[in-house]
Amino acid sequence: MIGTIIFDYIMALKIDKYKKNRKKSKKYFIFTLLVNVGVLVFFKYIGFIIENINSIFSTNISFENLALPVGISFYTFQVLSYIVDVYLGKVKVQRNLISFGAYVTMFPQLVAGPIVQYETIEEQLNYREESLEKFGQGVERFIQGLGKKVLLANNIGMIWTAISAMDLGSMSVLTSWIGIISYTFQIYFDFSGYSDMAIGLGKILGFDFIENFNYPYISKSVTEFWRRWHISLGSWFREYIYIPLGGNRVTLGKQIRNIFAVWFLTGLWHGASWNFIVWGLYYGVILLLEKIVFKKLLEKTPNFIKHIYTMILVMIGWVFFASTNLGYAVEYIKIMFGLGNNVLIDNVGIYYLYTNIVMFVILSICSTPIIKNKLDRMVIKSKTSYINPTLIVYMLILFLATAYLVNETYNPFLYFRF
Repeated sequence: MIGTIIFDYIMALKIDKYKKNRKKSKKYFIFTLLVNVGVLVFFKYIGFIIENINSIFSTNISFENLALPVGISFYTFQVLSYIVDVYLGKVKVQRNLISFGAYVTMFPQLVAGPIVQYETIEEQLNYREESLEKFGQGVERFIQGLGKKVLLANNIGMIWTAISAMDLGSMSVLTSWIGIISYTFQIYFDFSGYSDMAIGLGKILGFDFIENFNYPYISKSVTEFWRRWHISLGSWFREYIYIPLGGNRVTLGKQIRNIFAVWFLTGLWHGASWNFIVWGLYYGVILLLEKIVFKKLLEKTPNFIKHIYTMILVMIGWVFFASTNLGYAVEYIKIMFGLGNNVLIDNVGIYYLYTNIVMFVILSICSTPIIKNKLDRMVIKSKTSYINPTLIVYMLILFLATAYLVNETYNPFLYFRF
């Protein structure tokens, strides 16, 4: 991380110094991109690359799995956005090494996002406002995220952990659906909860980070889902990969190329494994079909059918994402759709459904804006009341989350591994 900060700080100054000499500036720019991408590839993908070379060419190249530096996927994308923007003249070069280091090592969002583009906080690095009001807003947002993570994601996540450890041969269709529905809720409340905490911590320190989620599970198409899910990553790929390749302003063939390039890289960014690559390409195919084939059909389809269609496709995608390998994902999907010899319903599935039905209802409600709208109305009412009900709600969430953390050991952050 220190090496990245020093290297990119110096290279950005060089790129800016020779901006009138376009040829020389471009050489520094390309060299800087290659070094940053090379470091990411070395730490994150070298084992995957050698493993596939050994498999394809029957070689026996030895390698050691390297420990992944904390937050490397996120801060590498952040410095790349900075370098590109300096080269294109969209932002002024940062001459203060401490300010640039603060941008790269922004601790609230360092290990799991959102990805903060330099242009969004360029002014805030030097001129930001800290106030009691922003501190209070930040604390509220942090507690919201903590509640999502600890009270919702952790509890439902234990179901997926138990079901995914079962023997696939003895798993019923019902159990498989309960498992992936559980993971669907877990990853949303886990990741959006962390993003909320990061945004809240940033606000406490005077920074305004962009929103990373906008209730993705209310979407009525997969295209809409990806406008609402991991917004910062989608924005990054759109601005720095899709648009430079030509975006929509090219022939249909090149549009298809651009879509698959973006989604191949999106899958690969999440991990050095074929199931992530297939996950990315899976969405590339769906988005392409929605854009070219199904657009008019979706417009005529009732909303509730569009929502069911979207969530089924999203859950299939999460099977690829959650699986340890591609083979497991394919077998799991077969069970979901009854394509094997697995029974339809068994006592295990009934037990998980019966004991968690209330939890599923709560999670479904919390996946919509209903709770937020209710809290917003409570805030308005509290201004004319002697008792602040929102304060009581947040204190209760904080108390319950703290009690849970003290008593439970199950506390994974799903996006820490990326």
